[in-house]
Amino acid sequence: MKINQQCVVALTWTLKDTLGEELDVLDEPVEFLLGGHDLLAKIEEALLNHKAGDTVELQLEPNDAFGDYDDRLLFLEPRHLFPAELEEGMGFEGLPPGGNANAPKDRLYFVSDIYPDHVVMDGNHPLAGIALRIRLKVHAVREAEESEIGKGSLGTGFFRMQVDGPDELQGPGLTEPGPHTLH
Repeated sequence: MKINQQCVVALTWTLKDTLGEELDVLDEPVEFLLGGHDLLAKIEEALLNHKAGDTVELQLEPNDAFGDYDDRLLFLEPRHLFPAELEEGMGFEGLPPGGNANAPKDRLYFVSDIYPDHVVMDGNHPLAGIALRIRLKVHAVREAEESEIGKGSLGTGFFRMQVDGPDELQGPGLTEPGPHTLH
């Protein structure tokens, strides 16, 4: 079966920056819904008409991937609003109560710097502003079930940064400390 607008594909990938530095590797196949919110539009477009066993390579400019870095998504928040156990890289769904009221509420924020009195929270995707090279391998293709199409996702939308739904800035929905990858 060839990949079409409303199907499920099982993929692995290697993601690199334009200098060839490896940023992420998905070794075990994961299923994604095409025609939903699971994959970036350019990735879906590149996969169309391919079949199981095919390999697809493409370069994504920031506009087609995670957008340009937006310094308006940086917020300096009082340290006392955060738990005592705080590490750089931790993610939060929105800013804590008492944080900047102008900050978008439905976004994932990552701790980028910790100071004695303040914490810098970043609402940008960790790969914002970076051109990417991705090599995808298609392991399986199947028709999407009606319930999957209705949800618009298989729950594997690793590219989203908005908590309540899709957004123009997308990325991994991680909320724990440690190295953040796309899966």
